[in-house]
Amino acid sequence: MARNRIIFALLYADGHFMLSRNFRLQRIGDVRWLLDNYKFGLLAESIDELFILDVSRNNRNTRNFIADAAAVVADCFVPVGFGGGIRDMHQVSALMRAGADKVVINTAALSDPGFIDEVASEVGAQSIAISVDVLGATSQKVVSENGTRDISCDLRQVLEVLTELPFGELILTSIDRDGTGMGLDLALLDAVPSKFSHPLILSGGVGNATHVDEAWRDGRTSAVATANLLNFVGDGLVRAREDLRSRGHDLARFDRWNPMGT
Repeated sequence: MARNRIIFALLYADGHFMLSRNFRLQRIGDVRWLLDNYKFGLLAESIDELFILDVSRNNRNTRNFIADAAAVVADCFVPVGFGGGIRDMHQVSALMRAGADKVVINTAALSDPGFIDEVASEVGAQSIAISVDVLGATSQKVVSENGTRDISCDLRQVLEVLTELPFGELILTSIDRDGTGMGLDLALLDAVPSKFSHPLILSGGVGNATHVDEAWRDGRTSAVATANLLNFVGDGLVRAREDLRSRGHDLARFDRWNPMGT
C-alpha cells in the first residue's frame, strides 16, 4: 500500500500568490514577499510534496510563472508539481526544466484526452497528475477553466473516460469545500468507478488533522492536498503531521538536517 502523503498547493495568478475560497481568489503577495516570509527549504519537515498551480483567469504569462515557481523551489527538497493552463508539450518541457517532477493537467485532460497520451509518451505517465474540479455536493458537476466552465458532465462520467488514460494520479477538488476548513468531501469518492486504478488525492476543505485522518481511515485515498497559505504560520503543519503519525498513519519521518527523510 502506498505511503500516506500530505501535499501543499500554492496558488498563483497574475504574478501573485493567492488564497482561495470556493475558487474566489484573494491576493496575498508576489514571489519576493513569499520568499521573504516563508522558508521553503524547511518544507520537508511538514509536507511530502509541493504543487504550484497557475490559476490565472486572464492572459497567462507562462514565462513569469515558470520563473517565480523555479525561485520558490530552488532549495526545496520535496517533489514538486507545476500546473495551470498546460495545453502543449512546449509548456510541459519548460516546466520540467524549471524543476517540476510532475505536471498537473486539468482542462486539457478533459477536452483533449489524446494530449495525455502525448505527454505520457514524452515524460512518462508517472509524471502526470490529472486534476478534476467538482461543483455541487449532490450533482457533482465537473467544471474546468478554474471553475468557470461547466462541461455538462458529472464526475462519474468524467472518471469513466479518464480511467483509460495513462497518468500517475488523480486530484479531486471540491469547489464547495475549497478554503472553508470544513473537512474534505468524501462523497466525491463514491463516484469513482470500481475499475479506476489510479491513486487518488482529495482536496478542498482541510482545516485540521482530524479531517485528514477521516479521509485516510476511509481507505480510498492515501494523499490529501491543502492550499491554505496561512498553514505556514507557526508550526501548524508540523504538529498536524505529528498528530497523524500518532494516530497510526504511515507518514515519512523528516529530520531538519536530513530533508530527504527516512
